[in-house]
Amino acid sequence: MFPNNNYKSLLTGLCLLPGLACADGINQANTAWVLTSTALVLFMTIPGLSLFYAGLVRSKNVLSVLMQCFAITCLVSILWLAGVYSFIFSDGGSFQKVIGGASKIFVSGMDTSSLTGDIPETVYFMFQMTFAIITPALIVGAFAERMKFSAMLWFSALWLVVVYLPVCHWIWGGGWLADLGAMDFAGGIVIHVNAGIAALVSALVLGNRKGFPTTAMPPHNMTMVVTGAGMLWVGWYGFNAGSALTADGHAGMTMLVTHIGASAGALTWMAIEWKRFGKPSVLGIVTGMVAGLGTITPASGFIGPFGALVIGVTAGFVCFYATQYVKRSLKIDDSLDVFPVHGIGGITGSLLTGVFAASNFGGLGLKDGVSILQQVGVQALAIVVTIIWSALFSYLILKMLDAWLGLRVSADEEVQGLDTVLHEETGYLDL
Repeated sequence: MFPNNNYKSLLTGLCLLPGLACADGINQANTAWVLTSTALVLFMTIPGLSLFYAGLVRSKNVLSVLMQCFAITCLVSILWLAGVYSFIFSDGGSFQKVIGGASKIFVSGMDTSSLTGDIPETVYFMFQMTFAIITPALIVGAFAERMKFSAMLWFSALWLVVVYLPVCHWIWGGGWLADLGAMDFAGGIVIHVNAGIAALVSALVLGNRKGFPTTAMPPHNMTMVVTGAGMLWVGWYGFNAGSALTADGHAGMTMLVTHIGASAGALTWMAIEWKRFGKPSVLGIVTGMVAGLGTITPASGFIGPFGALVIGVTAGFVCFYATQYVKRSLKIDDSLDVFPVHGIGGITGSLLTGVFAASNFGGLGLKDGVSILQQVGVQALAIVVTIIWSALFSYLILKMLDAWLGLRVSADEEVQGLDTVLHEETGYLDL
């Protein structure tokens, strides 16, 4: 027998060892990793995406984009508390395959002892909240420089409840698409396809910016763009590897393939530009990196390095030509290329998940009895359902808000810039 003090010391030491749970069932190593990942995913939106988008717009609109991302972060956080989390992740009873229940509205019944798996449910609540925050923030890039701030707030709130909530539940909350076997490790369908389609619909409903496509509208601050892109890359480790919810080899492999996908996407986009235009651009290499990350996201927890390399290279090719086609051929003013990068990337990665998750391609393997063709079919169904749901309800929400508030600032206000018109501030002083 140990002396009493030594016994307590031993128990304390054992609780601190990775992979061991304390008496209350909490795995401290996993909890620490998910806490860190939560901070990383929030870091993706504030300040990562904010700076990335703000640098891409013209100087007269830089503050408006920063304001939109910041406000969305606050708005979604309150809505998440008020019931969005509950209707995604709590038991919906007989309606569970379609929608969750109301038992966790305002985190009812959740305290420090509540667990999701072997981590505190409060940590899981926060982790999933950061995903919900970045999804409507991505859509900002489609209507940048021309949407009213009030309309943006209403659209983000309604879209979160009407579009994000059910799709997230169907795939991650125990809904019908999860039952069918849809694979989406960290948000290729739930986030990137969903937001990408909403972005395309938003760009079509609002119409092009004044002067597009004849007037050049280059990024006003590439240093800001690269800084934001770097923050996105770092934050994405929490996005993907954090979704393992464990501090183990699974999270490690997920982080590895995430990095390979980003690197391959960046180099591929750069190479295409270099060959086509004679010089590689900084904007191109960082956009390729984002494309690689968005495309690898749904597959990241299911594949190995070979699959990541193929998916990253594919992302660079597919998203580059999608961007060229949307802007130059279709002349759709998706201002910051949300649909061709995130939407097309999410679709591509989600389909390829069904291929490279197979063990013969170095993946973790498909479910017993499921062939690659069958899995790709399930992936395609989940994508099509998400496209239809997001497109339909994004359109209805936008048209309703246009009739009620008006979506777009006037032509004169657009020329003047949203920073001054909507916020009476400017991003830069005239020195």
